[in-house]
Amino acid sequence: MKLVILDRDGTINSDSDDFVKTPEEWVPLPGALEAIARLNHAGWHVVIASNQSGLGRGLFDVASLNAMHAKMFKLLAAVGGRVDAVFYCPHSPEESCNCRKPLPGLFEQIGERFGVPLKGVPAAGDSVRDLLAGASAGCEPHLVLTGKSARYRAGGQPDGLPAGTLLHQDLSAFADFLLERSARSLPVAI
Repeated sequence: MKLVILDRDGTINSDSDDFVKTPEEWVPLPGALEAIARLNHAGWHVVIASNQSGLGRGLFDVASLNAMHAKMFKLLAAVGGRVDAVFYCPHSPEESCNCRKPLPGLFEQIGERFGVPLKGVPAAGDSVRDLLAGASAGCEPHLVLTGKSARYRAGGQPDGLPAGTLLHQDLSAFADFLLERSARSLPVAI
């Protein structure tokens, strides 16, 4: 199974210091939905792992989160894409759970649900905590220079990245990288 794990806010859609709380505030980043569709068409299963502490902080409820995801699913379907599952941590930072990134709990849940080892599974996000969570679970870390990491587009990188992290301008560039790497590793028919 070709599996890829993505962060949501700042990776697929615009992020906000005030949290994304409503479907109206959920706005896809340019090219992100099309990138997911390209991955799907090449046989990749896309799963989201997202901290949603706005739930634990009382800023929005599960119905609002479901409405945001319904909007995402509808917009993805319009470009021929899909997300196989959304895993999220509803806890506030004070709750000391194992599922809040940078801890690996969400990733472990994904591996269990899909019945696959996560060693080498590409995981992309816009923050160090996204990559630390994925790397702790064995995933291959990829930083997209959008959202929290947009300031590094001109150069540099955030401190604390896991060893071997690959950087990409955005989710579209990340998808291009995976698709090109997959094409290079396919056997050539004679």
